[in-house]
Amino acid sequence: MVKMRIAWSTEARLDLIDILEFYVTRNGNSNYSRKLYTRINKDVKQLAKKPLIGRITDIPNIRTLITGGYQIIYEVFDSLILIIMIWDCRRDPKDKVINTGRI
Repeated sequence: MVKMRIAWSTEARLDLIDILEFYVTRNGNSNYSRKLYTRINKDVKQLAKKPLIGRITDIPNIRTLITGGYQIIYEVFDSLILIIMIWDCRRDPKDKVINTGRI
């Protein structure tokens, strides 16, 4: 399979920034945030090689990959993977609805 291109929605970028900033504030340093950022990016890069490794959802073409306590929610297209959002699995799912709008 050909390596696919990865794109991040604005919402997904903001989700990641919020998560990383939370841990910087909570821990008083950026050590954990850097490790978490590295882990999430490593898993996203794996999606480019193996886009179907994530769990299928009820929404067509939308999959979710769990990494640590987070879900990377993404949509698979012909040659593109769109990261839709990053979800903290400890949050109440009713707090946020998946927005499948494009970038």
